[in-house]
Amino acid sequence: MTGGTPIDAPAHGPGPGRGEGGYLVGLIGEGITASLTPAMHEAEARELGLPYEYRILDLIELGRPATDVGALLEDAASAGFHAMNITHPCKQLVLDLVDELDADAARLGAVNLVLFDGDRMVGYNTDWMGYRDGLTTGLPGASFERVVQIGCGGAGAATAYALLVKGAERLDLSDVDGARAEELAARMRAHFREQAITAVAPDELPEAIRRTNGVVHATPLGMAHHPGIAFDVGLLRDGAWVSDVVYRPLETELVRRAAERGHAVLDGGPMAVGQACASLRIITGSTPDRERMERHFRALIRDEGPSGAGGSSQ
Repeated sequence: MTGGTPIDAPAHGPGPGRGEGGYLVGLIGEGITASLTPAMHEAEARELGLPYEYRILDLIELGRPATDVGALLEDAASAGFHAMNITHPCKQLVLDLVDELDADAARLGAVNLVLFDGDRMVGYNTDWMGYRDGLTTGLPGASFERVVQIGCGGAGAATAYALLVKGAERLDLSDVDGARAEELAARMRAHFREQAITAVAPDELPEAIRRTNGVVHATPLGMAHHPGIAFDVGLLRDGAWVSDVVYRPLETELVRRAAERGHAVLDGGPMAVGQACASLRIITGSTPDRERMERHFRALIRDEGPSGAGGSSQ
């Protein structure tokens, strides 16, 4: 390993290692020092009676480029880590570095969890699991006959996959980068051949929203440092629902306006909690209490106040 801080430098104490009866887990990404994932994992592990330490490996603080993620993973395995969560900008880079890919991660083309299994690295994607479970609990009875999604990046790939697994009959994908929408639509069509999946140009979006049963927003717009709203909620027909992946703040302008007009809404909290819950289950083999994790997560967000950092992932 060259440059930056050694990966085995303690974040806050020595922490448990593989041979000490506990779990040592981390998160690799850029600008992640304010991530709530460590607190969620550690609090729920305590409730489950599991010794557990979660460390942040911020590429910016380490002085490492994203392309060093492979070396960081090797260092983590050598240092006794059990697993590493992966976030922006490394989710796609890890695809070619792991020894084995979970089928869903392979279909999504992104990894957000690497499990160290002996000398092997196994890649998973829990983002889509978190969103799927959030749809189930947060929008009971919602129609998925026709859904529009705005944003086709990393979060958008996970939400699109979850919507199709959930049974969306038609999914219209839109992005300011038309090629990205086309690419995601083609990738999803390869795995969901019985469902209608189309790319919608930005100028066609208003008409698509007028016809839809629900809209998923999967861009950074609405974060604390990226204020704004992605579409006019006045276009929505009665009974349509709205989902936002942004969770800092939980009540984005989109969520607030849609709720004021009487639409069912799903904020970004369930996806953030769900990916952490699924990761914790895969890492430990124990069953976390998702409702308890969500209560803790929302308390953390409240404690941050209105000035909390923007976020829509780990």
